[in-house]
Amino acid sequence: MIDPPSLSASSASPPGAPPDGHDLNEVDLVARLQAGDAGAFETMVRHFGGRMLAVARRMLGNDEDAQDVLQDAFISAFKAIGQFESQSKLGTWLHRIVANAALMKLRAKRRRPETLIDDLLPKFLADGHQAEPAVDWRLAPDDAMINAESRALIRKCIEELPEIYRTVLVLRDIEEFDTEATAQLLDITVSVVKTRLHRARLALRTLLDRHFRGGQL
Repeated sequence: MIDPPSLSASSASPPGAPPDGHDLNEVDLVARLQAGDAGAFETMVRHFGGRMLAVARRMLGNDEDAQDVLQDAFISAFKAIGQFESQSKLGTWLHRIVANAALMKLRAKRRRPETLIDDLLPKFLADGHQAEPAVDWRLAPDDAMINAESRALIRKCIEELPEIYRTVLVLRDIEEFDTEATAQLLDITVSVVKTRLHRARLALRTLLDRHFRGGQL
């Protein structure tokens, strides 16, 4: 097999964009990839690069690390294409490879000291009631500026979660891996995934609540 060409940011299409203005024939593309066709590698990057870069960004939180992960993930995919099973979608297979590469990057990277998850969870009184009851978030759904600011705030609050909870939340609620796949990616049990996801959602709600009370960002 020949070495794949290097991946550049300019070779990746925007998320969801088809390559060269036409639909992708995955069967033909996989056959060309498995034959070691470097042109097929470039087609794969153009078609899937934008979407996969967005996955890496969501998991890592910055462009530099995301670009590094994307480079590694596509080269790994090119080298492992012989293991691709035709009954799967190529995009789904790549999604898993990118997620794995991002997780490896997170594990290898020294991260800042993190807040304990218990400090982010809602507090309860002795009678079982929440000390600061959650309130409705009265956001205007048709206000594009508010929605854009809300999305940015949600991303910021997700970044504040401890890594082991943040990764579970991102994989399950944003990347939409199922519980079993998330457990396999993280090498933990299904029950641990469920526990961490529940606590991560509670903590995220607590972080967001202080900003959204009364509909104020």
